[in-house]
Amino acid sequence: DARDARYALLRGYFHGADDDTVEELQQARLHNVTLPAASIHLGRPLSSLALHAVGVVVVSVRRGADQGGAVLPPHDALLLHAGDTLVLQGVPEALAQAESKLLGA
Repeated sequence: DARDARYALLRGYFHGADDDTVEELQQARLHNVTLPAASIHLGRPLSSLALHAVGVVVVSVRRGADQGGAVLPPHDALLLHAGDTLVLQGVPEALAQAESKLLGA
């Protein structure tokens, strides 16, 4: 069980330069988004992002270097900090929407 939990990240993959076929565009993948220091989401709980509404799951959160760099499992009450890197899983279109929301673009 512990090993299965650790390998959960491997069930997705990070996008590569040659992964743009029609079939690949429909496959779930992993994507990192790092929260900037000016993010409107800082100090808010992870649940406030409501990324599930666009079809994205937060797989893990890696704290920024100033927070020790620990990798944390996601939970609704987790407060977000500048430099946190969220590992997201979803299809490319949903990931683009989530990144736009996280970066305030």
